[in-house]
Amino acid sequence: MLHVRNQAASLPAARATAADPPPTVTDGSPRVKPRDPYFDNAKYLAIVLVGIGHAWTPLRGDSRTAAALYDFVYTFHMPAFILLAGYFSRGFTGRPEQLKRLITGIGIPYLLFEVGYILFKRWGTDDPDYPFSLLDPYYVTWFLIALFVWRLTAPVWRVVRWPLPVALVIAALASVSPQLGDDLNIQRVLQFLPFFVLGLKLRPEHFELLRRPFARPAAVAVLAAALGAAFWVSPRVEHSWFYRTNSAQEMGADAWGGIGAAFALFGAGLVLTAAFLALVPTRHTWFTALGAGTIYGYLLHGFIAKGSRWWDWYEAGWVSTPTGHVLVTLIGAGVITALCTSPVRRAFRFLVEPSMDWAFTQEARRPPSRRPARSS
Repeated sequence: MLHVRNQAASLPAARATAADPPPTVTDGSPRVKPRDPYFDNAKYLAIVLVGIGHAWTPLRGDSRTAAALYDFVYTFHMPAFILLAGYFSRGFTGRPEQLKRLITGIGIPYLLFEVGYILFKRWGTDDPDYPFSLLDPYYVTWFLIALFVWRLTAPVWRVVRWPLPVALVIAALASVSPQLGDDLNIQRVLQFLPFFVLGLKLRPEHFELLRRPFARPAAVAVLAAALGAAFWVSPRVEHSWFYRTNSAQEMGADAWGGIGAAFALFGAGLVLTAAFLALVPTRHTWFTALGAGTIYGYLLHGFIAKGSRWWDWYEAGWVSTPTGHVLVTLIGAGVITALCTSPVRRAFRFLVEPSMDWAFTQEARRPPSRRPARSS
């Protein structure tokens, strides 16, 4: 991911979400129904892009190809996760059992991993005085705090008359408001908000459109064109525009440029997200089961990604060769895949999906009701 506190995480959802944190999909919906392999496939493939994107980060300076691929992936991998997170938050109304899952599936993991990453930073860089700050998400933990905020606001977007236009205005204004500061990585929370709100308003039939015969050829054409555009754009545009971490003024642009960039990034992210989702397999595959563990891959792979840079793993001679770039890509994909597997999930469930029934009332521990969820 990107430099210390500011780079986009790339992807996933906490206990709840491909959608929930970058990953598992616990949407707070009261209905109990079989998992759709399509969404698990989408989450797995998106988290693989997150891992690969972070593996490419140190390669960008020496390779225009790596830089272009990096910008291409960063245009849509987080928007895809966030859109799915919104989709699986449609049933969130703030009931006690939903709030319990919000706290234990997102809030508590955020606190634990934020502390864990800071301790790792202190040890890995021999910087024992690096400060703790629960208001300043470190590396991949930004997505958890953002998802926590977005999920809490889900009932609000259900009653707003024009939710997506309102969210887009908020994102555009945030992009030209440096006075917002850095607490809770608020720029990302607000600038990525439209994708979450759009997800809230989607229905199953919208995803069915992506399964029609024309969708896949069109998606291939769109992604190919976008990849070609990335080779032209990459040397001319600062990578950090894709992170949504800073305001336009902090990026050296004026207010109108920032507003234009906010809308352009949303449009590009939406089109490429649709193309990506159109290519996702709808059937069960060898990696479908891994889609339920993407939050594990997301939260755990950051330790390896950071350590690889602190300890100069990229200084090895073979890394700078074309073959080395391919191997780095495969290693990034392989590591994050391994971290989504069942043995890893069992080992780290106490951190990522703690139960904590002892801390909640009987009402909050009650199983969800069987009444139909709103489709919004």
